[in-house]
Amino acid sequence: MSTIEITRPDDWHLHLRDGAVMEAVTPESAHHFARAIIMPNLVPPVVTKADAEAYRDRIRACIPPGADFTPLMTLYLTESTDAADVAEAFNSNTALAVKLYPAGATTNSHSGVRNLDNVMGVLETMAKIGMTLCMHGEVTSSDVDIFDREKVFIETVLDPLRNRLPELRITMEHITTKDSVEYVRGSEKNLAASITPHHLMINRNAILAGGIRPHYYCLPVAKRELHRLALRKAATSGDPRFFLGTDSAPHVDPMKECGCGCAGLFTASNAIACLAQIFEDEGALDKLSGFTSHNGSIWYGLDINKGTLTLTRSEKAVSFPTRIQTRDGNITVFDPQTSVYWTAI
Repeated sequence: MSTIEITRPDDWHLHLRDGAVMEAVTPESAHHFARAIIMPNLVPPVVTKADAEAYRDRIRACIPPGADFTPLMTLYLTESTDAADVAEAFNSNTALAVKLYPAGATTNSHSGVRNLDNVMGVLETMAKIGMTLCMHGEVTSSDVDIFDREKVFIETVLDPLRNRLPELRITMEHITTKDSVEYVRGSEKNLAASITPHHLMINRNAILAGGIRPHYYCLPVAKRELHRLALRKAATSGDPRFFLGTDSAPHVDPMKECGCGCAGLFTASNAIACLAQIFEDEGALDKLSGFTSHNGSIWYGLDINKGTLTLTRSEKAVSFPTRIQTRDGNITVFDPQTSVYWTAI
């Protein structure tokens, strides 16, 4: 057995949901992560400063006693969002960022943005105060293939927005394509990207080969192998513009295993162990702490965590719990489909 220590990590994209599911999954993130950016796509969504404060209080009530875990709140951008309220939420340290969902792009995104012109006032305010816009980067037009939605988003939405408002800080969240990697690398300022463990470990075969497997269905959907390899190269490169966002997105099994299953993978329980395996496989364990613990903190202007997390490697592959229980039903834990030899203590 061997061990390494990394700076205690942060999760820069996390879904905790609400109610019984939140009660069950929050301790899983609090066990390994010091902070997490919390997604606001509840029903109803977290739109205002007051919404964010109330949701933060509910999350804090689910953190186990003695755990050191800080939820970092976001506001859901709608076409009726008030720019003054956004600025007040940011200046009071209530909300770290604003989340843009193209309407219909993913779970609970029906209240999202249909026309960027209708939110330019909010975006201009954010650019002035230095508040980050977190973007789910997919178009939702029915004439665009689901595997091309990220690429088309860059061309038709993101690049025009950055040309129009170059001072706006933007996080491309959970990128899944070589195109996104190249776009970030070609940008000089005000752009960064989060990458999930599951998009580093699976390609679209995991969903479709040998039968439809709903517990690998997520949005953005996993892509071809060439894109997975590009993501792995970016994540393990040491480039500070790339950092961890698990996009751990729990759904109870009946909502996944049905005729129209929900998108999202629950990875909070084993994300760090999976990442250690990825970085070992790529010969880049020395860059793991940067990806999990440093790059995102620097991007969001926060102090790097003081604590550490110990990772232990065993000679035999480790196993993870298959599922966790909630009062609303079971949630299946992500199966990486490959041997993992690391355990996060």
